[in-house]
Amino acid sequence: MVDPNLITAEEFESLASKEELIALMKKKKKSYTKVMRDLDYERQLRLLQIELVKLQRWIRKEKLRVAIIFEGRDAAGKGGTIRRFMEHMNPRSSRLVALNKPTDVERGQWYFQRYIKELPNLGEIVFFDRSWYNRAVVEPVMGFCNDKQYKEFLLQVPEFEHMMYEDGMIIIKFWLSISKEEQLARFEARMENPLKRWKFSPVDKKGQLLWDKYTFYKSEMFSKTHTTYSPWTIVKSNDKKIARLEAMRYVLSRFDYEGKSDEDNLLTPDPNIVMRFYRSNLQID
Repeated sequence: MVDPNLITAEEFESLASKEELIALMKKKKKSYTKVMRDLDYERQLRLLQIELVKLQRWIRKEKLRVAIIFEGRDAAGKGGTIRRFMEHMNPRSSRLVALNKPTDVERGQWYFQRYIKELPNLGEIVFFDRSWYNRAVVEPVMGFCNDKQYKEFLLQVPEFEHMMYEDGMIIIKFWLSISKEEQLARFEARMENPLKRWKFSPVDKKGQLLWDKYTFYKSEMFSKTHTTYSPWTIVKSNDKKIARLEAMRYVLSRFDYEGKSDEDNLLTPDPNIVMRFYRSNLQID
């Protein structure tokens, strides 16, 4: 006997709106908490993406240069967050930078050289999916740089960023923070999903084994490179969807652009999710 409370394929396909889906679930006495949460996420995401389009238009008009850096452990959600940021942006004035490992020629150059050519032009927003901060955490953890190179980087990066700041560039630095347990769950999900298996690399495999080493270098990075002109902003990212929304809110809150929404609850980031690194006493990673 067919359960009368089950939603059939025909019933589902006949739905014309989200409201009709909720009404049907109520009628069938199905829990719709998760559905409501997902619908609310989609609603907020759409509103924030509209604001990002306004922001981009204003940045282009004002000829500003904006670099938004996303750092974090493997599987922290950097790529997914950037995709939501850029989803409806004009590709003529926004770019993604996700550099591969340096070539033989680049290894012989000044470390920052290959990043300099990727910096934003006038009126442009550039999103960095990892950045020059590879040398602060990933490279020393994995042995991809020597101690001298690492120490030189920590000395040079505040000056490098100060030069950009003095030249009028706006730099926003995010660290997406996840717990060890959440990272493992995401690794396992990648391996189970053939569409995401390509994301799993040999470096990822060592992420759990070298967790404490990553933590040490991450802390050193914050202490040496968090400055008044280029601060680090932590985003708690165990919940990917919440992290995406709050990162967007933080970026939007940094600018007084034309047509900005006056809804405080839409554009004010949650201080329990987004915070300067020194306020995050109980860091989850």
